[in-house]
Amino acid sequence: MNTHATLTYVYAVTRPTSRLAEALATLQGIGGAPVRLLLPGPPTGAGADPDAGRGAPTASGAVPAAPAFAASEVPESDFNEHALKNHFEDLEWLEHVARTHHDVVQALAAHATVLPLRMATVYQDEGRARHVLTAQRHAFARRLDELDAHTEYGVKIYLTAPTATAGTRTGEGAEATRTAPAGPGKAYLHARRAQHHAREAVYQQARQAAATIEAIAARHATGHVRHAPQSGALTGPQENVLNDAYLVPDHQAEPFRNAIVDAAGDFPDLRIEVTGPWAPYSFAMPAPDSPPDPQEPPP
Repeated sequence: MNTHATLTYVYAVTRPTSRLAEALATLQGIGGAPVRLLLPGPPTGAGADPDAGRGAPTASGAVPAAPAFAASEVPESDFNEHALKNHFEDLEWLEHVARTHHDVVQALAAHATVLPLRMATVYQDEGRARHVLTAQRHAFARRLDELDAHTEYGVKIYLTAPTATAGTRTGEGAEATRTAPAGPGKAYLHARRAQHHAREAVYQQARQAAATIEAIAARHATGHVRHAPQSGALTGPQENVLNDAYLVPDHQAEPFRNAIVDAAGDFPDLRIEVTGPWAPYSFAMPAPDSPPDPQEPPP
């Protein structure tokens, strides 16, 4: 492969293990390129073995191997700065790259602890990638230690019932209908007031559900990131009001999921969804500023 026409694309940080080596033997990245591990080291010179310095797992596992980049080669013409600006407007290309990136990270996570990196993390060549890995290897090692034997799970809350009619489940709507005043103007104002009360009732359920999930997570999870609610095609006709990620120890995963599923039955106007297991995307870097809780319905 012409190295002048390629860049080094990095999917994640991980540690070499025998299980991972078996997975890498058949794992393909973007464009079908083989995924391989790069270990910390100085830039490789012309003619140097690109696999030189690659670490090997210890027999006992007592001393963890050095962090490594999981990487593959990608065409420079598609991933240079100018090309990426154009490609990020191409939804079909973007979806393909994002899906491949995710598939590689999930395949790695099935065999080893991983620290996922952002999509389109590219370096000029393998030597530059090794240099960056060397400079940050201690920080990467600490984070891998913290994520070991943990998995990410998502918890989302959706409003399943139209907020204008949800209050009928508590009898509010029926009572409002019986007491509706005569006349079109008063009827309109009354309907608006009833709609507002119904919306408040559903959002109150969402607040209670969020508090319940938080209490469950306090027993089972070790990390929490609150993402902005999703919208548009990602949610369909249902409104997403909570979009949280939790870092859960592997031995707590089943109790965590079961507790969330059991609690969901207490909130009839909501759909509470648990997703995962995922590689710890939300915990690879410092947590972003958290959006506010779903405390108030939108105007």
